[in-house]
Amino acid sequence: MAEAWVFPTFMLCLCGFFTNMRPSEPFITAYLVGPDKNLTHKEVFNEIFPVWTYSHLALLLPVFLATDFLRYKPVIILQGASLIITYLMLMYAQGLMATQFLEFFYGVSTATEIAYYSYIYSVVDSSQYQRGTSYCRSITLVGYTVGSVTGQVLVSLAQVPLFYLNAITLTSVTLAFVTSWFLPMPNKSLFFHQAHGCVDKKELTIRGAKLPPRVLSRAALEDPESRVPLNAEESPPAAQCVKEGKAGGGGGGLLEVLRMLWLDLLQCYSSWPLLCWSVWWALSTCGYFQLINYAQALWEEVLPSQDSDIYNGCVEAISTLLGAVAAFGVGYVKISWEDWVELVLCSFSVVIAIAVYIMDTVRNIWVCYVSYVVFRSTYMLLITIATYRIGANLSMERYALVFGVNTFAAVALQTLLTVIVVDSSGLGLDIFTQFLIYASYFVMIAAVFLAAGLYKLVVRWRRSHMHETVGGITESDFSADQVSLSDCNYITNTS
Repeated sequence: MAEAWVFPTFMLCLCGFFTNMRPSEPFITAYLVGPDKNLTHKEVFNEIFPVWTYSHLALLLPVFLATDFLRYKPVIILQGASLIITYLMLMYAQGLMATQFLEFFYGVSTATEIAYYSYIYSVVDSSQYQRGTSYCRSITLVGYTVGSVTGQVLVSLAQVPLFYLNAITLTSVTLAFVTSWFLPMPNKSLFFHQAHGCVDKKELTIRGAKLPPRVLSRAALEDPESRVPLNAEESPPAAQCVKEGKAGGGGGGLLEVLRMLWLDLLQCYSSWPLLCWSVWWALSTCGYFQLINYAQALWEEVLPSQDSDIYNGCVEAISTLLGAVAAFGVGYVKISWEDWVELVLCSFSVVIAIAVYIMDTVRNIWVCYVSYVVFRSTYMLLITIATYRIGANLSMERYALVFGVNTFAAVALQTLLTVIVVDSSGLGLDIFTQFLIYASYFVMIAAVFLAAGLYKLVVRWRRSHMHETVGGITESDFSADQVSLSDCNYITNTS
């Protein structure tokens, strides 16, 4: 039993480490505008980077369904292959169109990440979900940090050309591709390939729910405030029982799965706390993707890499580590999140907006770096809370569904933002104006949740006020009646 859990987890962690150990990642923009590619800033910012956003959106839904239907492993292999193509083209392809084409393959690799994060739930026992999830997610942060530090050391101390950082990254993703072939092939999946005809109700109840990713503490799981009534008794029939003939890979499987997903979605988002966290997830992740994608472009404008040393790798490593520490610390904080959800989301959105605004207006590279660290650490902290608050109330099937829908909504919003603000066919704004818009975007998010919080306070005040008023009227009326009866009795007796 131990071997059945340890081997797939170890191989998946190995694959995740090499996939994310990419020393060239913090220096992509500097490489593209440098002598190796000799592309202009406008070509990179307004014509090349948007291709990733469009391809990511176009592929996300079909990849989500294909991942479950093909049972994860083939899609993980596809991710490795697409990364190999991406970095081969990054090293040797020349010209605008070729670089746009490699951005498409990079979009394939990011869209297929869902296979990596959901594979573990199909090959290990539910009792090992928490440990497996923790290991697989932690190793990606370790890989990213090791890659960023390695790249910075090679650039700053060894003066290694950026071309060779891409060669090291190509070697790393190739190792990930080779490792992925040794992953055991799952026999089941979350939706298409069920182990049994009907899902066990115990797996859909809150207390018996499969442990979701980033569950931070046992105490938090037992928080009564986190309980949302999404148990088996209230589940739609289609979500409780998926017949083997329909969802087991036979005829009509896709339509039945889509129908099941739709019914589950309606029920999941009928919960106000879950809807609130999901809305923030989609809105903020849209802004996060956009900022991560174009932060290096801003730094390049503030301090061109051709003129001085850059420390992008250190900044990425520090922001990742601080974000991980902040996320870990959430497990030791006892807060009734459902009472303060709107205020928390509003406050942290303001912090992000201020950090982005400072990054944009103070044209100093060190201020940009510090603001970026604040922005990214804050987002990682809050997205961890959101992930936990959503996942703690759902079975793993529903968690994967909500995760996928929230991510799709985020990428759809990002695509709209890219078309309007970034793309040359739209406004094609310069990078500083773009970041001013991104800061305003997070102010808008803060305003949305401030309004929601104020509305909740007004509703609570009105309810409490009405309760007190009704109670007062009842008491006074009762007292008046008693006095009247006494007076009547007294008058009757005396007469």
